[in-house]
Amino acid sequence: YLNSHFIAVEPERRWTNLRDNHELYCAGHLIEAAVAYHRATGKTEFLEIVCRYADHINGMFGRRPGQKRGYPGHEEIELALVKLYRATGQKRYLDLACYFVNERGRQPHYFDIEARARGEDPRKFWARTYAYCQANVPVREQKEVAGHAVRAMYLYCAMTDLAIETGDKSLLAVCRRLWRHLVGRRMHITGGIGPTHANEGFTCDYDLPDEGAYLETCAAVGLVFWAYRMLQAERDGEYGDVMERALYNGAISGLSADGRHFFYGNPLAAHPGFDGNGHYVGPGYHYRRSEWLWCACCPPNISRMIAQVPDFIYTAGSDWIAAHLFTAAEASFELSGTKVSVWQETKYPWAGRVMFRLRSEGQKVWTFYVRIPAWCRKPRFKVNGREVPVGGICKKGYASITRKWSDRDTVELDLPMPVEMVEAHPAERHSCGRIALQRGPVVYCVEEADNGRHLNDLLLPPAPKFQVIRGREGILKGIPLIRANVFQRERAVWSGRLYHTASSPLVNRHATAIPYFLWANRSPGEMVVWLQKAPRLS
Repeated sequence: YLNSHFIAVEPERRWTNLRDNHELYCAGHLIEAAVAYHRATGKTEFLEIVCRYADHINGMFGRRPGQKRGYPGHEEIELALVKLYRATGQKRYLDLACYFVNERGRQPHYFDIEARARGEDPRKFWARTYAYCQANVPVREQKEVAGHAVRAMYLYCAMTDLAIETGDKSLLAVCRRLWRHLVGRRMHITGGIGPTHANEGFTCDYDLPDEGAYLETCAAVGLVFWAYRMLQAERDGEYGDVMERALYNGAISGLSADGRHFFYGNPLAAHPGFDGNGHYVGPGYHYRRSEWLWCACCPPNISRMIAQVPDFIYTAGSDWIAAHLFTAAEASFELSGTKVSVWQETKYPWAGRVMFRLRSEGQKVWTFYVRIPAWCRKPRFKVNGREVPVGGICKKGYASITRKWSDRDTVELDLPMPVEMVEAHPAERHSCGRIALQRGPVVYCVEEADNGRHLNDLLLPPAPKFQVIRGREGILKGIPLIRANVFQRERAVWSGRLYHTASSPLVNRHATAIPYFLWANRSPGEMVVWLQKAPRLS
């Protein structure tokens, strides 16, 4: 057993409250750390420690006589055990992960049993429903994402891992169903998920608020992890698109430009005086990143996500390589005994040209899959300088070329990046009728630092003229910014009035938008992602 609190402070309460205490969650992170350390260094000491801990847990939980039929309230150990299985080859760790996933939500409900054993009434559970921890029904019966967003992402990661490792097609079908519900009804444009502070998670379909949206950094990180796993299960461009969206917007927004300050939540609008939950807390308050967080899960989660980015760029098999993300990188693969290296050159996400240079020990037939982002309307694809029509080689968001590849062959992808105006679903009441700006995979916002106050009163004309300019100083130096002509209501006519007939004149002005992930790095003030549309003028 290895948990400092229950070793030193409350040893008599070990494994007595899996619903609320994070023993198995902490064990999962410890296991992941040991696997990562082993992978990075080749050393086994840490791995051996967590193997003994995992063996203790394996003896404590399960369906055998004398074991507890429990599972974690906060999922995490499930995906960690799959990693431990892959690192050690010991199938008992995979079996334990399967048990934790498949036992979840079964009747009689274990969280009720352990609550009564503690002398508590399970009906007085503060969250009122076990949907909070995705344990209201067995996982294979779940039809929608619900509850605490981070817990949900970790559970779905483990479910996808297990579907891959065991070939469980029915479990993968559940993952697809939950994925479709999430990205079709409960994901913000930034890839942020979990709109409310009340349960740090999901509410109902199309409830995607702006100011006051919770969108925990860890939840976006978890979505990146899940999207990558779905890509491993099946090559579909939507998974890569969502992974990219969450990575470039909703996840790294949790980290300041100096790398020393952090957001727990990532709202899509902010106003002085209001906290991240949309509550008024005083005129001098500004929502900003903290040096540290009272619950310190987000800072190290960003660290482990960034450390795993090299894994997200490619996947490969015996006769294929798939490129999912675009960044300057070098990677090597062994395709049926032949070593192939891929050198990727690009300034993505600020520019859309991506060059792949191949180095090979000899000629070999294999397939190269390259993701074509859904945001790009007119992609161009070249092999050794000769254009190949994308329409004839693209399937499920990936262009594929099967040929006998030679040393120094090249593949070039050109992804034009005009400024796009994005609308929300008509059922999304918070942003209905508003416009968000996106260029390439990057979502933009407007800040008071560039545009003054009253940002909610900025109105985009029906056909705005966009100009992409480069930032000249500070954190924005060299970064593409969007400049647009906008309207704003003439404020002079409002002197002393709270309401006015709908005839106030509009004033022409310009607005500057910056990448959303860079907001709150300069002087504090207002911020808005979704902009109003001006009425069409006759």
